[in-house]
Amino acid sequence: MTQQQREMVDGMLRASPFDPAGDLREQRPLFEQMMTAVPVPGDVVTTPGYLGGVPVISVDIPGITTGGVILYFHGGFFAIGSAADSVGLASDLARAAGMRVVTVDYRLAPEHPYPAAPRDAMNAYRALLDEGQDVARVALAGESAGANLAAVTLAAIGRSGLPQPTSAVLMSPWADLAGTGQTVTSKADVDPVVTAGAIHVRARDYLGDADPSDPAVSPVYGSLAGLPPLLIQSGSHEILLDDSIRLAVRAAHDDVAVTLDVTPGVPHVFQAFAAVLDEGADALTRAGDFLRVHVGTAAAAAAGQRG
Repeated sequence: MTQQQREMVDGMLRASPFDPAGDLREQRPLFEQMMTAVPVPGDVVTTPGYLGGVPVISVDIPGITTGGVILYFHGGFFAIGSAADSVGLASDLARAAGMRVVTVDYRLAPEHPYPAAPRDAMNAYRALLDEGQDVARVALAGESAGANLAAVTLAAIGRSGLPQPTSAVLMSPWADLAGTGQTVTSKADVDPVVTAGAIHVRARDYLGDADPSDPAVSPVYGSLAGLPPLLIQSGSHEILLDDSIRLAVRAAHDDVAVTLDVTPGVPHVFQAFAAVLDEGADALTRAGDFLRVHVGTAAAAAAGQRG
């Protein structure tokens, strides 16, 4: 069945009018339609709010989610998408991990270029801790540009002297905004949605005159020393595959506990298709297990120190 499912998802994406390099006035509503096409399960409870002045949506599943919190950053090349669009995937991750998710509505480019998004991310994290959330029960996660944001936020947390979260899940990270990975060309024919042109256009929208190889925007170029354990998930049919591989290598060189999880034959952020793609559901299960283990271990250690 999975080959048939993979072909169905590939065909659906190729037939979609969504073009990540296209005019944002047209592409933003198309992306919203694509991300919200599958109804959110009826047991999911969403609550809008703010963290550090940044709009967020809290995603809970009564009876399933616990005291742990995943601070989540949506994808969309820093120019498309919203916290509301991400509720479907965020709730799937919440269910898999048994943790509440808080998805962050960071400001989008080009209206709000860099460094607006990482500032919003950092403000949300700082406010989460200021509100009394035990850092031993916090993890970060994100997809695509949101995975980039999670990675650069972890680095900023280290520089700030704030305590690190327990772990992070990075799904199909856009980790090199300069677009220098070999798979940008070698995987172009098999990637059904992301193109080199999209990387160039949206990086320019986000960065303006900033250097795309600055580690503050492209974590493959900087030190990742001191980061918590990372799970990096990618599909083999995406032009950003090298971004995942290079980020994992960078983390390993810097003595970070890192797991690179590549699923063959699936596209960018394939976890979003978990309702119709077994590989997506299986990857979310692995991500949930990863987060549960690391949050559980950190919480137990913190409890032992207090005792």
